[in-house]
Amino acid sequence: MKVDNLEQGFFGIGIQNGKTPENLGVLWRSAQNMGASYIFTIGNRYAKQACDTHKAVGAMPYFHYKTFEDFYSNLPKGAMLVGVELTDDAKPLETFAHPRRCVYLLGAEDHGLSNQAIEKAHFLVKFQSSLSLNVSVAGSIIMYDRNSKFL
Repeated sequence: MKVDNLEQGFFGIGIQNGKTPENLGVLWRSAQNMGASYIFTIGNRYAKQACDTHKAVGAMPYFHYKTFEDFYSNLPKGAMLVGVELTDDAKPLETFAHPRRCVYLLGAEDHGLSNQAIEKAHFLVKFQSSLSLNVSVAGSIIMYDRNSKFL
């Protein structure tokens, strides 16, 4: 059965104030493999990554936003912002119903998402883990979960 693009939706994924360029490169590679529509950074910006062996930046749009406000004001029309954060009120990923059109936002391992990002997120999701995960691993798990639930 063929599904049209509007029914399938889209998603973007990115990092707010990423700590290391290696994490970003691995996330880009996973995003390309998992069908992301685009990738982005907020705050820290990195050039081409050696660990992006599939050259994801050349295969999909990459956006950089200097501030969270800049990013938030440029969310695609109709997209829901899904923050990935270990908070008490975040929904467990295992039971989370991914929006068809959304943008996943991850924070750096040491600081997580900004308070502003947490407040503005339409949804917050977390893993069953008492400790934070590497940001590129967390992003890959989110995308895998999304894909498995939309099959």
